[in-house]
Amino acid sequence: MNLYQMLRRAAVLFPNSIAAVDGQRSFTYRELESRVRQLAFHLSSCGVAPGARVAVLDVNSIEYLESYFAAAALGVILCPLNFRLSPPELAAILADCEAQLLIANVEFAPAVAAALHGANTVSHLLWIGGLPPTTADNSCRSEASYQQAMEPCGVVEFPSSIPHNTVAQLYYTSGTTGRPKGVMLTHGNVYLHAIGAVAELGLCQSDRWGHIAPMFHLADAWATFAITMVGGCHVIVPKFQAEGALAAIEEHRITITNLIPTMLNLMVKHPDVGRRSYASLRYILSGGAPIAPEVVRQIISTFGCDYVQTYGMTETSPYLTLSLLKNHLTTLPQEEQLRYKSKTGRAFITVELKVVRDDGTEVKNNEQEVGEILVRGGTITPGYWNRPAETEAAFQDGWLKTGDLAVIDEEGYVTIVDRKKDMIITGGENVYSTEVENVLYQHPAILEAAAFGIPDDVFWETVAAAIVLRELQEISSEQVISFCREYLSGFKIPRQIFFLETLPRTGTGKISKKMLRESLAASQQASTNQPFLITNNQTTNEPV
Repeated sequence: MNLYQMLRRAAVLFPNSIAAVDGQRSFTYRELESRVRQLAFHLSSCGVAPGARVAVLDVNSIEYLESYFAAAALGVILCPLNFRLSPPELAAILADCEAQLLIANVEFAPAVAAALHGANTVSHLLWIGGLPPTTADNSCRSEASYQQAMEPCGVVEFPSSIPHNTVAQLYYTSGTTGRPKGVMLTHGNVYLHAIGAVAELGLCQSDRWGHIAPMFHLADAWATFAITMVGGCHVIVPKFQAEGALAAIEEHRITITNLIPTMLNLMVKHPDVGRRSYASLRYILSGGAPIAPEVVRQIISTFGCDYVQTYGMTETSPYLTLSLLKNHLTTLPQEEQLRYKSKTGRAFITVELKVVRDDGTEVKNNEQEVGEILVRGGTITPGYWNRPAETEAAFQDGWLKTGDLAVIDEEGYVTIVDRKKDMIITGGENVYSTEVENVLYQHPAILEAAAFGIPDDVFWETVAAAIVLRELQEISSEQVISFCREYLSGFKIPRQIFFLETLPRTGTGKISKKMLRESLAASQQASTNQPFLITNNQTTNEPV
């Protein structure tokens, strides 16, 4: 098994079909496969052998696409890097995986130069966009431009077969729970997931996938293989901007894409969203974080296509569930169908899934009892790179512990209510942040919201909410609390409201409650006469 064979097959079956579009550049499958072979030759000439690690630091690009397949062809392990990371964070990852070669966009040359101080194993640099100015820091490393690597100068023999359990990619976690870990995905993991996605979503040659979410993240990267498998077209958007994403859907007739909820929320609330046509879309997928039902309603209304909520993890290639409707559910009234589409979904075709209590027994399928999601199957990671203890801790009798709390209904559809670490315990009662956020998103003045717990001497924790208002909107913390009273029990209502210009995010664009809590703690510590963070001169501690 070799993931490169997906591209080779597409080049044979669909040689003249457009494989990828990136701005003014486009390549057929025959041309793309030829470029991948040439890139593989360059990597091989640098001494990169099967099992070696090659890292990539770039925005979404055709070069990113090619790197995935060239590494797979050689049996090399590809390590996609989050370009939003700081140089010390990049250095830590490069050192941890002992990367031998780094493919980087010249845009990130300063960060690369700084990161290489702590990454002594990197001996070769391949620059996308031309060579940067020579620096003393890189004098001991060989450097070449990607354009030079594309000049035909030889061929390389690829391994005819690679065992399915051979590691193909290393994705480093965002580090929100501690030091980043390298999640290992094998050729078998990725190949099986691609087949599952083709089957579940009916992917075909006429599909045009929008690479809008970052290609260093599995919310998008899985489509690199599934879309290639069916000979579809990869439409590449370098960086996300709401207006640019909307324009790309219309201009390039994108049929399907997977976006993070924060992206979709910004898109449906963009002032120009109604000025474009989205007739080409057949599916909008949402993944990476829970999404409020009100936002789902706006997505369906705005784009006029089917909506699928997805749920997964880096450790699972990524999909674990899809909110695709079973046949008999499609006969339900539209409002009831929307309720199912807003759920986290039923198990993806490649996995087994259960929701369990603390003692390991399964919860009732009554959509009331909360438990942790456990999964197993052929798309689940074999573990973490050089972390045997953490790998062992992640599994329970062969089942991966997701750390996500959910309920499950009689149809087998789960709904995530919170991350274990984000659940709020106030006065002995459990409050799930998604329930509070779903109410906040119903308010017309609120653009984004995050609910989280703040330590309290009496109740252990109290509920707080950080809010970003829509442009030209004004609302007080008292009005927010009053709005929540209409929908929530007293102990679930936020006692403190923090108005922010933006919410902190991880490198993949997800709202980070860990960063919110840390920022709050720092602000409280710095304050000498006020125990609460004051933002835009509004705070509250009124009883609810």
